[in-house]
Formats: sequence, structure tokens, C-alpha cells
Amino acid sequence: MENSFYNYPLLIKQLLISPLSSNPEQEIVDNENQRYDYKRLNTNIHTLANALRELGIKKGDTIGVMAWDTIRYLEFFFTIPMMGAILHTINIRLSEQQILYTINHADDDILIVHHDFIQVIDKIRKKISRPIKIILLNSKKYNLSDNNTYLYEDLIKNKKLKFKFEDFDENTTATKFYTTGTTGDPKGVSYSHRQLVIHTLGFIAGSSVSNYSHRLHNEDVYMPLTPMFHVHGWGFPYMATLLGVKQVYPGRYEPKRLLDLIKQEKVTFSHCVPTILQMLLNENKKLNYDLSKLKLIIGGSAMSKSLAEEAQSQGINVVSAYGMSETCPFLTIAQMPSEARISSQKELIKMRTKTGKPGPLVDLRIVDENFKDVIRDNNSTGEIVVRAPWLTNGYIKDEKASKELWKGGYLHTGDVGYIDDTGSLIITDRIKDIIKSGGEWISSLQIEDIVSKCKGVKEVAAIGIKDVKWGERPIIIVAKIVTENAEDITKRIKERISNEIKKGLLSKWAMPDKIEYVKEIEKTSVGKVNKKLLREKYKFIKTNE
Repeated sequence: MENSFYNYPLLIKQLLISPLSSNPEQEIVDNENQRYDYKRLNTNIHTLANALRELGIKKGDTIGVMAWDTIRYLEFFFTIPMMGAILHTINIRLSEQQILYTINHADDDILIVHHDFIQVIDKIRKKISRPIKIILLNSKKYNLSDNNTYLYEDLIKNKKLKFKFEDFDENTTATKFYTTGTTGDPKGVSYSHRQLVIHTLGFIAGSSVSNYSHRLHNEDVYMPLTPMFHVHGWGFPYMATLLGVKQVYPGRYEPKRLLDLIKQEKVTFSHCVPTILQMLLNENKKLNYDLSKLKLIIGGSAMSKSLAEEAQSQGINVVSAYGMSETCPFLTIAQMPSEARISSQKELIKMRTKTGKPGPLVDLRIVDENFKDVIRDNNSTGEIVVRAPWLTNGYIKDEKASKELWKGGYLHTGDVGYIDDTGSLIITDRIKDIIKSGGEWISSLQIEDIVSKCKGVKEVAAIGIKDVKWGERPIIIVAKIVTENAEDITKRIKERISNEIKKGLLSKWAMPDKIEYVKEIEKTSVGKVNKKLLREKYKFIKTNE
């Protein structure tokens, strides 16, 4: 008798099985007035696959996408890799030359471009290194004089509603994207079907450990506040789809638009970087919407205690998580016990801002410069290195950087931290952002957390500037609230830092030599403070000697 055993490959198409069988009529909504259910999502995936096949797309080809967060983008998350092709999520916030670099480096065969980005493509099109076809989203008036440009709606019109998505090796590359390029050209990373499916399951399991707070469940309404081009929207669109929850896609990230959608669609679950959270909180001071049903995971950079307090005061249930482009991204998430087990509001805020505990299957170590584990004493720090089944294998076309990334058989995060007595990871700084002054290592994150609590400070960045005598000296860049006086804020900052030094909580070397006031602190394309740019900008500033 023939063995009919099915060797179940972990392919992205399998993520659609559960929602289509258990919740096919659940809504998916976006801000371009599209509103349909999971059955229609599935039909659109099949229709698009037939259209792409007619254009000649085959297994191994790469399709770059430049678009806002819409239902269409969700369709691309599934259709393209399900065909065995590769989804390249292009960072729309990069410069024109960086976008050109990523298109060429990724070997894109087709570009799907929202009409808002047509001008960018027009400027760089002649410099694209290989023949390329362009599909225009939301565009009806573009000159289609050349034979390699197509309108999306025309392309999918009258296509078959069924496409046979074949099984193939689960280690086939599904996605690729590029880091923000703050240290030279953007670096490319890629992920297989297997890695993305296991990441989806691992993150769902990891965020369900706590009894309280941030569990994503089937009664939630999900809306991303992290762009879908950034590490697959942190993987949440795949998770939300697997669970069959209502999904809302906001298009452009404009504060009032986002808050209106949260209110109108009753959004209960999202995730973002601290700068986006601050933007929402500031806007909601005018709108005063009820945000008490919103669970929010903060990552990308450290969430300060003052920001967590402000979010909590507006009713948001906020916690920290940790990951990076090279880790797909999930590594750790803060675990919150029931409110009855939390002794004080101060303790609650402290728990919310912890980087958190490693997720399932995450082997996380803190090591010294000899790759030996540091002792766990709530004080001794080292580099964070990790293993997990969903981490990138290395950088695309960069063998040297890949070897450095995986030196010793663990992925090197470049972050410094320690494991506290609860088993939670505490990140103290990036290796490149630590300020080394007078023989002491000073955490820029610690300084920023202290300064952010001072009245009048809207945003802060601490960096080290080269100093002949002391190696480096800290300076602080502050974006202040317009109505506040800079001299008063400076006095408050120095008093607070002085108090922390007297308590022994901060090195005496941490008192900044300069405090610079700016209208806005420069950010990377994904909303993180751009410390590389700040160090370059202020490198000639005179420090106190």
C-alpha cells in the first residue's frame, strides 16, 4: 500500500488555513475605503497571482513594493511569497539614492508602486541596473507610453479567481528588506517561509505568557503603527491573519487619522516606536479620545519611564518588547502579572519599560569580550547575543558582515545589557552609543531617561563627543516644549542629574558638558533617533576641559 503521509512544509500559505475555516467573514478595513472579509482576501490573492504569472513572474523572482499600509499591501504579504517569488518591502523613507541602491542590490524584477511614489521612481528609473516592469497602484492618469508599465486595476481585471499554489521547500526565501543605512549603504536581510511561520507562532506564544496586558487574541481589533516595510510590520500582519482577527490598515501615518481609526474601528491592539507613541499622545491631548481598550507594544528603541507614565495616564496598556531587523524581529517582551500582584504604580511603570523575557525558543546570552557569560548580579553588563529559529542567516551579498554578525555561532545584536533577578533583559545601551569618559562607561539611555522626566523636555538624545583629555564627554540634545524657557530646563536637568550622582545611581562623569536645544531631533527612516548623524553634526562642539 502506498504511503500517503503528507510531509507538511511550513509555508506562508498555511497561515490562511485557520482564518478561512474558522472566521471567513471577519472584516479587514483600510483608510482608502476598502472593507471586505477574509474570503475576499483569499480571492484577491488568487487573482493577483494569476496576473503576476501572466507578467512572467516565476519562483525566485523578486517583487519590490513601495506603498502605504493598506489591504493591498496585506495581499502582497501573501501572494508574492506563496508563488515562490520574493517580496522586497522597500523602505519609502529612504533617500532616492538609497532606494535605487536597494532596488539594484535586491535584483528586483517588478516594482509595485503607489502613485505617491511615482516621481521617485521616475527620477531613478534610468539608473536601475536590470530590465524592470512597474505596476502602478491607485493611479489612473499616468503616461503608459512604454510597454513595461501597467495599471494595477487593469492588470487584475477579469483574471481567474483560482490559482494553484504549489508546495515547495520551506527554506525558500520569502522576503527581503534593507536596514536603514545609518552606517553606510543599507544592509539587506532575507527570511524563508519556515522562519516566518515559526516566528509567527513564536511571537503569538511569547506574547501570551502573561496573565495581564498584551496578549493578541481572537476578539482583538488589530491596526499596525509600524510600517509594513519595516521587518514585515514586526510580523504582526501574519499573526493577525493567522488568528483571523479584524484588521485595520491606516495608510499614511498622520496622528489625527490614526486616532480617528482607533476610535471608529474600535482598535484594541497595535505596536510602534516611542516617537510614534509620543506623537499620538500629543495629538490626543486635543482630541481626548478614550484609549483605555488599547494594548500597545513598544519597540525599536527604549521606552522611557516618563513616556510610559504619560501613555498610562491616557489609558493605554503599554509594554516594551525587543528585536531588530536581523531577528525578524521578536526576541523578548515584558511580562506583566495581574494588577493585584503589582505593589505600586512605580513598580508597574518599571515593569512596563523592562525589555522583557526571551520568547519561546530564544536562546539569549550576555557575554563579555571573550565570549564568556557574565554573572547575573543586576549590575554586570555585556553584549547580547542570540539564537532562535527565525533569525536571518546573514546579510545579502555581504559575506564579511555576515561572518561578523554570526561570530561564535550566535547572532551579535550590538546591544549591551544584563539579565535582572526576575529573568528580564535590561538593555543599557548600544555598543556604539556607550559614552566612554574618564575610564567610566556611561549609558546614554540612562541619561535620556533621567532628562526626559524634566519639565519642558519634549524629546532628548545623549551622545558622546570626542575629548582630548577624557576620551569622550557627554552632551545632551533637547527638543523642548515651545512655551518653556531653555535656561529653566537646563537648571532642572543639571539638578536631576546631580541628585542621581549623589545617590550613586549615576557616574560623576555623566554630567553633560553641553546642552543643545533644537526644534526637532533628527530621526532615521523608521523613527529612531539618528545618533550617528548627531555625533557627526556635533563632533566639533567644544567640551569643557
